[in-house]
Parts: sequence; C-alpha cells; structure tokens
Amino acid sequence: MTSRIDLHGRTAIITGAGGGLGRAHALLLASRGAQVIVNDLGDAADVVVAEIIATGGKARAAKCSVADAGAVQAMVDAVLAEFGRIDILVNNAGILRDKSFGKMALDDFRLVVDVHLMGAANCTKAVWNAMRAQNYGRIVMTTSCSGLFGNFGQANYAAAKMGLVGLMQTLGIEGEKHGIRVNCLAPTGATRMMEGILPPEQLSKFSPELVSPAVLALVAEGAPNRAILSAGAGGYELVQVAMTQGIELGETASAEAILARWGELSDRSDSFVPAQGFDQARHELRKGGFALAQDAA
Repeated sequence: MTSRIDLHGRTAIITGAGGGLGRAHALLLASRGAQVIVNDLGDAADVVVAEIIATGGKARAAKCSVADAGAVQAMVDAVLAEFGRIDILVNNAGILRDKSFGKMALDDFRLVVDVHLMGAANCTKAVWNAMRAQNYGRIVMTTSCSGLFGNFGQANYAAAKMGLVGLMQTLGIEGEKHGIRVNCLAPTGATRMMEGILPPEQLSKFSPELVSPAVLALVAEGAPNRAILSAGAGGYELVQVAMTQGIELGETASAEAILARWGELSDRSDSFVPAQGFDQARHELRKGGFALAQDAA
C-alpha cells in the first residue's frame, strides 16, 4: 500500500478555486496539510478560504485573472515573499463560450484560449524558476475530453485544452531534471460548466469531490510525470497519445497508396507511446531500414 499523502510544509496555488472543481481541490489539499492559495476573481475565494480555516486548514485568497500575466506574477511574488516557496500549482481556471464554429466569433475563440491556455502558461511561467531553484515542483494542467477527443460546439475550448497537453508534455521533459513533474487532469465534474449538458440524475453522479483524489495523486511527492489522468464519477483512467506501427511506402509513396492501405495503417496492434516528439522520426527511419545519427553513435 502507498503511504498516506502528507502535504504539510507544501504551498499550493489553485486557480479558479472559488467553486466547483477548484474548490474541491483546495479543500482536499488543505485537509492533507498544504498551505493553499485560493485564486479566483471575486469574493467566492474568501468563502473557500473561510471553509478551509474553519476545518483547521491554512489558506488565503489571491484575487486576479489568470489571463493577466502581470497580476499573476504579482500573486506569485507575494506568495514567495510570505512562504518562501511554491511547491504545487493546479491550473484549473476556465470559462466556456460554446457555439458551433461557423457561428463562433473569433473574439470568443481568443478569449477561451487566453483564459485556459495562456492563463495556465502565465501561472506556470511565474512559478517555474522558483520551482527550478528549489529542485521541486508539481504542476497540473486541466485538459478535457473535448480537447482530447473533440466535442460539437467547443472548437475554442477543445483547441485550448489540447494545447495544454502539448504544454504539459514539453514542460514535463524540461522540468524533470529539476525535480518538477507536470501532468494533465481530464475531469468530468458536476460544475456550472456542465449544467445543461447532462440530465440532473446523471449529473449528480459527477461530484467534484470524486475528481480531486486524482489531483492529489498528481501533486504528491511520488507523482508520475507527463500523464493524462481522467477522472469522473469515481472512475479513473489514463489517456495516451499513441502511434500505430503504420506502413512503409518508401520512395514509391503516393496518396493513393496511403488510402489503399488505410486499414493496415490504422491497425492498433503493437501501437506505442513515444517518449518525445523526435521518436516519430526515429520510428519512420527504422521502418525504412535506417537509424538516426544519435542512435548509430
């Protein structure tokens, strides 16, 4: 059995924590001993802080938009001045502006990307060097099944959420030697953002409190690195971006040949998960009987 996760001595920033999933994350991390910075735009952050303090936990509010890089940096600077370190960042803040792509204004596309993707980048950039200096950090990006698999009417949201997967993959590589582990959460929770999508009797199964254990696992000292962990209704799964073995056409390659062998190309038998982007080139060269210079050396 894994020992009980203890976050005493850890400082955590959770964005969008004034309600829904963020609130549940904040309450759980605080219950395990973390000093929690509850980030949100309004007074809801104060309510969550009061809840944490009432149960014996430690928390304070930080009111700013994650889309405002300057305000985010000021928040992080204040936390570092007060506590000396930031161990955990949970990028949870988000908004919806759902509409089919043909009817969607580009301003609404840009706004959703700014909050979800750029907001997470702003927060991560602000804590990154402090985590590198202390040789420890745990960062969670909140992706979505809409980004991973698509969803009608959510082109802006899906683009931002899949962008977070790419950000996580690269930062997980760059941060590993500095003790920083970066992962993605793909949650399904009964929040305001889910109202109207599922009927009430089904929505009730998706309590945010059943998602937060996944966050705790991803910010623990023994957390994985570069995982996409989905969570909802008490179920937890790993999502993986994989490659099939594919086909080799060599110098006879043509579009017609690709389509003619599409069934073989899409065969998932022996599919694999590349460790990094360059593994695609490595795989393609090996199928052609070649080796990368690095491998040959």
